[in-house]
Parts: sequence; C-alpha cells; structure tokens
Amino acid sequence: MPIRLYIGNLPKEPIERQALEEMFANAGEIMSTKVIKDRKTGKCRGFAFVTVATDELADAFIEEYNGQLFMDSSLKIEKALPRAKNTDKEENQEEKLAPIPAPSPKSSMKKGGAKKRSRAQSSDSSPSGDSFQPDPRWADELAKLKEMLATSSN
Repeated sequence: MPIRLYIGNLPKEPIERQALEEMFANAGEIMSTKVIKDRKTGKCRGFAFVTVATDELADAFIEEYNGQLFMDSSLKIEKALPRAKNTDKEENQEEKLAPIPAPSPKSSMKKGGAKKRSRAQSSDSSPSGDSFQPDPRWADELAKLKEMLATSSN
C-alpha cells in the first residue's frame, strides 16, 4: 500500500520537483513527488509530499533523510496524515458559519421549536448579559411571531 510522506521545512523560494527527486535518488523506489507552491508567486510554500510503495520504504526514507540539509534548511519528514480529517474540520466550520433560517409561524409550534429558539438566543445575546438583541435580519419575523403568540394566548 502506498505511503505518503510529508516533507517539511523547505525554503520558501522557487523549488523544482526534480531538485527534490535528485536529493532522494538513493532512497529507492519513489512513486511520486509533489512540491506545494503558492499560486501567485510560484514559490514553495515550505512543504512537499513524496509517495513511496511500502511502509518499510517509508520508515527507511524517514530514517535516512529526516534532518538532512536541503538548500540550507534541515528537512522534517514524517508520514502524512490522511486528508479526510481536514475535510471534516472544513465541513464543521461551514456548518457553524451557515446562516440560521428565519423561523416560520408553523415551525415554532412544532415539538422541539423551543430548543432551537433558546440556542439562537444564547448565541446572539450580548457578552455583558444585558438585554437580548435579536438578529436584525429576523426582527420582522420575530415581531410577527410575538404578536401571534400574544393573540393566541389571550
């Protein structure tokens, strides 16, 4: 099974993939080498990835090249973490940033509607604990709901 290795602490200047491949020429069978570059400047972002065929080759590669000098920088080499962990974090951040939909009169009467409102109130309340200030985007809808609740309870 191929193992992807993280090559860190590369200098932040133009680096070609061939230069890294030449440095690792004695490492054995390298399947691929990818230098991560800044899109605007084309300079290295300070890291690259090398893929080797087996776990044993990966361990030998780390042992041989970790700490070696490359363009006056001491390389930091370790097994790369799977990318799936990063995408989970991004998805969670997108969920946190997603706008809260405006409550409709029908949805507030459903079971569990009070929980949704209390969460919105706690996140929108001022840090000093003063009065509650609703999100101005939903203020009209909130006023309609309050009026509807007041007339239905009388």
